[in-house]
Amino acid sequence: MEKRIRLIFAMTLTLLLTGNLVKADEGMWIPMLIGKNYDQMKKQGFKLTAEDLYNINKASIKDAIVSMGGGFCTAEVVSSHGLLFTNHHCGYESIAANSTPQNDILDNGFYAKSYAEEKPIPGLFVDFLVRIEDVTPQVTAALAGASDAERGTKLAQISKQLVDNSVKDTHYHAAISSFFKGNQYFLYVYEKYSDVRLVGAPPQSIGKFGGDTDNWEWPRHTGDFSIFRIYSGKDGQPAEYSADNVPLTPKKFLPISIKGVKNGDFAMVYGYPGRTDRFLTSNGVHLATEETNPIIVKLRDIRLRAWKEEMNKSTETRLKLSSKYAEIANYWKYYIGQTDQLKHLKIYEQKQGEEADFTKWAAGKPEYTGLMDAYKKAYADYEPYAIHRTYINEGLLAPGFVIMNLNLNGGIRALQQMKDNADAVASIKSQLGKIIDDYAGNYNETADKKIFAQIMASYYADVPAAQHPQFITDIVTNYKGSTPLESFTKYADYLWASSKTIRPADIKVLMDNPSIDAIANDPAFVYAQNVNPQAYSRKVFGTKITDFEAEKARLDHLYQKALLEKNADKLMYPDANSTMRISYGNVQDYIKDGKKAPITTNLNEVVKKYKPKDDEFDLPQSLLDAYKAKTFGQYGENGTVPVCFITNNDITGGNSGSPVINANGELIGLAFDGNWEAMSGDIAFDKKYKRTICVDVRYVLWCIDVLGHGNNLISELDIHKN
Repeated sequence: MEKRIRLIFAMTLTLLLTGNLVKADEGMWIPMLIGKNYDQMKKQGFKLTAEDLYNINKASIKDAIVSMGGGFCTAEVVSSHGLLFTNHHCGYESIAANSTPQNDILDNGFYAKSYAEEKPIPGLFVDFLVRIEDVTPQVTAALAGASDAERGTKLAQISKQLVDNSVKDTHYHAAISSFFKGNQYFLYVYEKYSDVRLVGAPPQSIGKFGGDTDNWEWPRHTGDFSIFRIYSGKDGQPAEYSADNVPLTPKKFLPISIKGVKNGDFAMVYGYPGRTDRFLTSNGVHLATEETNPIIVKLRDIRLRAWKEEMNKSTETRLKLSSKYAEIANYWKYYIGQTDQLKHLKIYEQKQGEEADFTKWAAGKPEYTGLMDAYKKAYADYEPYAIHRTYINEGLLAPGFVIMNLNLNGGIRALQQMKDNADAVASIKSQLGKIIDDYAGNYNETADKKIFAQIMASYYADVPAAQHPQFITDIVTNYKGSTPLESFTKYADYLWASSKTIRPADIKVLMDNPSIDAIANDPAFVYAQNVNPQAYSRKVFGTKITDFEAEKARLDHLYQKALLEKNADKLMYPDANSTMRISYGNVQDYIKDGKKAPITTNLNEVVKKYKPKDDEFDLPQSLLDAYKAKTFGQYGENGTVPVCFITNNDITGGNSGSPVINANGELIGLAFDGNWEAMSGDIAFDKKYKRTICVDVRYVLWCIDVLGHGNNLISELDIHKN
């Protein structure tokens, strides 16, 4: 589950199945409304009340769930001292950042034996959900009569008013989220804690066991967990990092069950799923499978191959690039799988059938008549530019120096504008310093030059020549080679030799006396300004992209309004949008390659996969020794240790690290992946194949206790054996 690149200086880098009805395992439900699902949940085995899940007047399970770092992952509180469990891949960046060749906690693992050993993670924060409010009536009233052009401004105005009123005289922050494409609005109020520290992680040979080979596959044998802790001021309130801060006493934490799981057991995932697009029409499915997804895979492959070549050369380089490599690799394979499964499951054809049914229903309803024809026209007008647009984010902006230069532009201009405000200047310089440090942490000159040249050559071949802006033509003309790749390689050599805004050391010198004038003619700076996505899109596409987005937004709003009307007597869930959701279902097997897939995996199978010194299937000696001695403690079952299990819960990116909770409200595992057979899930949920892959909490505890000797951490937990 991947962080998006963010430009912090005023610059933004610019799906439910149709007619979806309630099914036991399908759906990402809004906690405040979960009472509507309660009878179904009880039938499946749930033993608590709806109020135990969401309550604003007393502690409930929602108070043990946090969004990490603005929504890239979920974590859960598991002790009265603010201890958090989440996935290893969610903690990967923090672990790698604290690793050196001399103290390689990424490879060797790490468990703090005291609070003093816990590692502060600058910039990492968590959000607790305080409450949800339905503000649809207020927003709808404010938007009444607004034209499409006015709608955005009026929505921003009423949102600000509602948010400001909701957090007035508090330290909370809030946001309004749209559901069903602007047919429903909810206000979310959060409490943010900014002192979050790394407490523990297994060696990555456990935390990433199976690597890219096993990623998105079942059976799985990955110990995908890491441990953090939330700190507060001595008064229990949120506070910036200080050595004087104390572990948070939470409103609620999850007890842990080591009883184990069996097929059919109730299972619930509570977390912050990122984005789905399940109302996407057949036009969008075709565009993704035939055009945009293959380009994304191609461009990410260029980056991964270049980084891997360098990572194989030294431990220092491997540690330096490992976090970024893992981030890009995860969704590289995802887009391959999504495309394959959308085709295999014939989702395009399914969508066409649903749309034909919708068109029959809409006949005679003037507001909705012709809706599918309008979609078809909008996509037909947009499709010639779709590949080019994909190349902006995945290609032109992919080389690290491009984003760095765009941030320099915004940051230095902000410094000039705020030069008389000492506090603002200090804050901007601090933010720029962090951006430069992050850039330096991922910088590798050999790989970066290769990636730039290969991506540009790919762009030159794939984007229609008639759409090439003049500066691209000029590069090929001025740095002429026998092939486009040779031309762009020559241009890359020129950039790196001539620029003072590519190498981190040069940038740090520049920041001693920052000035736009000093870099205005720098070739890398000029190139970055040429590919600035907002200006680039206006110059190259005119209004074609914005026209498509506006028309699609209008059609999406109408389509989902119609579906709510069409299914007024049915329960419908909205697309995931990084807000808290509950997904409920069961531990459940499925048929894979003509045979019933197991619901669990175990340590015996892990050891069978072991390949000494292999990048993906190596194991730490401590695990091999404990396995040989059968030192399984209280976590063993049937002469081994359970490792992973599957459920039929509905999850997506952002759910990584989410707790898997049993019928009694106890933690039984951590959700960390989906299965290859249902990679279409973000666009179309498949009831037959969709599974959530979870690391069994008993494996987590065994790794902490037996392998990591983290008795101090185990003693914090409320562990239930029955």
